[in-house]
Amino acid sequence: MSANPRVVIVGAGPAGIRAAQTLVAAGVRPVVIDENARWGGQIYRQPPEDAGFVRRKSTLYGFEAPKAEALHDTMARLLPKIDYRPDTLVWSCEQNRLDTLRAGREASVPFTHLIIASGATDRIVPVPGWTLAGVFTLGAAQVALKAQGCAIGSRVVLAGTGPLLYLVAYQYAKAGAKVAAVLDTNPLSRQVAAAPRMLNQPATFAKGMFYVGWLHARGVRIERGVTLDGIDGDAAVHGIRWRTRRGESRTLDCDAVGMGFGLRPETQLADLAGCRFRFDALNRCWIPERDTAGRSSVRHVYLAGDGAGIAGADAAELAGRRAALALLEDIGIVAHESAPPDAAALERKLSRIAAFRAGIEQAFAPPSNAAQHWPDDLVICRCEEITAGALRACIRGGLATEINRLKALTRIGMGRCQGRMCGESATALLAAETGKPLADVGRLRSQAPIKPIPITPMLYDDGVSVQPEEAHDE
Repeated sequence: MSANPRVVIVGAGPAGIRAAQTLVAAGVRPVVIDENARWGGQIYRQPPEDAGFVRRKSTLYGFEAPKAEALHDTMARLLPKIDYRPDTLVWSCEQNRLDTLRAGREASVPFTHLIIASGATDRIVPVPGWTLAGVFTLGAAQVALKAQGCAIGSRVVLAGTGPLLYLVAYQYAKAGAKVAAVLDTNPLSRQVAAAPRMLNQPATFAKGMFYVGWLHARGVRIERGVTLDGIDGDAAVHGIRWRTRRGESRTLDCDAVGMGFGLRPETQLADLAGCRFRFDALNRCWIPERDTAGRSSVRHVYLAGDGAGIAGADAAELAGRRAALALLEDIGIVAHESAPPDAAALERKLSRIAAFRAGIEQAFAPPSNAAQHWPDDLVICRCEEITAGALRACIRGGLATEINRLKALTRIGMGRCQGRMCGESATALLAAETGKPLADVGRLRSQAPIKPIPITPMLYDDGVSVQPEEAHDE
């Protein structure tokens, strides 16, 4: 057994909670760092305790309510046995320590073993008008409903592609919001062709079919195979434009748009931890390497959940358990639950979900050639106000054929989001302009801080330099 292991888990969603549960059952007391105020992650996000409203789990999570309740209850039972740190942002990782920020106070958290369960965020494909007030990602639209008990507008259009598109539409309509239309950039034929793969998980497939059928039955307009031309408005949204598969122009009045094109892994922390990356054709992006047990290329750093590749909540729970078992094996502890999870069984289940996930990506692929048609005045990086034209000028001038060179010359990815929102778009534009595959134009390297933080707490706390907290036996 490793002497005095100090285990830290980043993330308290499905992967992080199941990892903590497995470790606690083996007698290990981990530190669990959660950016949210309450555990559950994005998919099982809980309203704040002082929200001023009460909504049943069946209302918040629909079919997934039993899973959400089980996960929430599990974490509640774990609280006395772990060091839980909510409302805490991890903004950097180096030399076996994490830099964190909570309530304006910076702290350095040392670790000997680290499980990164950082989750995912919406994939953005910009369209004219996407920076207007009233445009939200699908994930943000969900947060408004789950955590704040409100809709993003009084007449909402949901646009993009992916299973989340239909789930959010169902949740909004069921909550009483006016969903003016659902605009899917993928044609129905593509989704039908992917159905055999998705039938690998029949219950999940059936839920998706139910959402679509429920929306149709209630008269919600659904159009597939569309091309989004733009979102109209002066200071705020007042309409959306698109073309049908036959090229016919359509417009619709609305005061809010929820937009998303699937999910992408949050990989910045794994990058700062030194993990080796590979280009994944299924996820259409660079993801950190890991073995079937969740071990990364860095010793004693483990990866679980959507932060290492999009696979969904069920897979995240399994991967969290599997990564924790690998960690226990590496420190010489045998899980002593009455019925400990079987590593081989976990891997078999994850393999079956991976086959289903391939079907999802086939059915709901993001637009493949959107970057070729972006107008020069389209803002790609809203932090630095960098347009497609500015990027094209740099590329066509022969100054940049690799994404980090483009970053250095234009500041794309240097703003507050550190490329989390604009990085994939810049890479897609670079690939389109150079004629290279996405994998060949490079990977945008992460820099600390990976999310916006005030600079003062990094240097001082009430006038006193912040010192790392001491490692201690847990």
